[in-house]
Amino acid sequence: MKYPDNIEQVASLQPDYLGFIFYEKSQRQFVENNIPELPNTIKKVGVFVDEDLAVVFENIKKYNLQAVQIHGNESPEYCENLKRHYEESSDEVISSKRTDCFGTKKESRNDEKIEIIKAFSMDDSFNFEILKPYLDVCDYFLFDTKGKLPGGNGFVFDWSVLKNYTLTKPFFLSGGIGLNETENLLSFLKKPESRYCHAIDVNSKFEIEPGLKDFEKLKNFKEKLCHFE
Repeated sequence: MKYPDNIEQVASLQPDYLGFIFYEKSQRQFVENNIPELPNTIKKVGVFVDEDLAVVFENIKKYNLQAVQIHGNESPEYCENLKRHYEESSDEVISSKRTDCFGTKKESRNDEKIEIIKAFSMDDSFNFEILKPYLDVCDYFLFDTKGKLPGGNGFVFDWSVLKNYTLTKPFFLSGGIGLNETENLLSFLKKPESRYCHAIDVNSKFEIEPGLKDFEKLKNFKEKLCHFE
């Protein structure tokens, strides 16, 4: 998402997540100073590509992001450091604000966390073994189509490759999904390999221009998926 009015319009469809790209090479880069206020049911996702952790954390704080989607060559150590850095910093903020009646600081337990979504580029020869080191440091995987760009290539990969996915980590299904893929998507969601499909990630096939979403197409897509539920 890129434009405030469009963000509010799409938010009225009550998606579970709304993504904001913080990657300077992307035509969809979010450059506004503020994200419009969203319902608490919608999680704001910051999308980064091989970004310095300090920059990621700065944007988490600035925009009150609830999730981070990382689309580059980030290592398991990078993901672990991101999660730990956020949790430790949040603990410090909470502890500094809580005092007892004598003015001394109290210990507090922080239940806040940032969801980490690690993207992987898929093709017919994808080796699922490379996912294992990420199991304990990511909340979700995202399976996108392998292409020239780190996301946003506009093509669907062969979902049958997910028959080889034997892990139980929930994943986002991404990569060129549009209205024309609705029937195939509904068919996929009935198959065993979709068991751990947590979310459907849509982007370029619902755009009027980069970062500007077609509300009517998204509404139509949601209505078709609701019949499956």
